Amino acid sequence: MTLETDLLIDRRRLKRRLLVWRVIAVIAVLACIGVAFGTNRVDVSGPHVARVRITGEIGDNRKLIEAIAAVAKDDSARAMVVTINSPGGTVGASEALYIAIAEVAAKKPVVAVMGGVAASGGYMAAIAAPRIYARESTITGSIGVMLSSFEASGLLGKVGIGAETLTSGAMKDQPSLTHPISGPGRTVLQALVMDLYDQFVEKVALGRKIDLAKVRELADGRVYTGRQALRVGLIDAIGGEADARGWLAAEKGIAASLPTRDALRRGKLEALLDDTPGEFFGGVLKTLFSQRVKLDGAMALWQPFETN
Repeated sequence: MTLETDLLIDRRRLKRRLLVWRVIAVIAVLACIGVAFGTNRVDVSGPHVARVRITGEIGDNRKLIEAIAAVAKDDSARAMVVTINSPGGTVGASEALYIAIAEVAAKKPVVAVMGGVAASGGYMAAIAAPRIYARESTITGSIGVMLSSFEASGLLGKVGIGAETLTSGAMKDQPSLTHPISGPGRTVLQALVMDLYDQFVEKVALGRKIDLAKVRELADGRVYTGRQALRVGLIDAIGGEADARGWLAAEKGIAASLPTRDALRRGKLEALLDDTPGEFFGGVLKTLFSQRVKLDGAMALWQPFETN
C-alpha cells in the first residue's frame, strides 16, 4: 500500500475510536446527571402535612393519583395542602383528581392553594378541598367543557385528496377530519358536552355550597381573577401556602411546626425546571401546539390564546 493509503486507513481508525469514546463520554455524562438530579428519597415517617402539586395541563397521571390515595391512608399525614398551577386538561383526568382529593378530605383536613392559574379542570381539582386560597391575580374559573375538532375537507379537495370511511353507525365518525359534522352529529356531540358541563356545575355547587342556578350564571366559561372569585364565592380567601398552614393551625389544630412534605417526590431536575422560565415557555408551546392540534376529546381547559 502507498503512504497515502496507510494514512487514510489510520485516520479512519482514529475517527472510529474517537466516535466510540465520544459515545462513552455522553453516556457517562447522562449517567452523572441522572445521579445528580435523581428523585430524592427522604424519610417521610412521623407527623407531617402532605403537599400535592398539580401543575401544567392535566392528563392521566397514575402516580399522582396513587400518591394522593396514599395520603388518605397515611396516619402520619395529618392534613394535605394541594397547590395548583394549571389551566385544566381532559375532563376525565380532572375528575380523577377531584375524586382522589375528595377522598382525602373525607378523612382529614385539606386546603387548596391556587397559583398563577387554576382554571377549568384546575379549578375542578380545587373545589374538592373544603378551603380554597388564591392570589388576587390568580386566573381561575373558566367553568365549562369544550370539544374541539379540525375539519379539513376543503383543503383536501383543493389538493385532490379524497377520503372514504365505513362506519358501524351514523355517529361513529362524528367529528371527523375529512368531512363537516352532520346535523344529527352536532346534536349528539352538543348533548355530550352539556352533560359533562352539568357534572362540572354540580361539583361546583356541592363543593362551594352555592345554589345550582347561581353556579350556572357564573359558569359561562369566563375566567375570574382571585379577587373577583372571592366576591362571587368561588374561593374562600386571598393568600398562599403560609396562609393555608395558618388556617390549618387555627381551625383544625394542625401544628404550624409540622413539616410539609411532598406526597409525590420530584427529582431535582424536574423541580429546577418548575422554577425557571422553561415552565412558562413550555406552557406557551403546549397551548399553541398541543392544545390546538391534538384536541380530540372533551376538555375542561382554559385557552388564553384563543378568543371565542
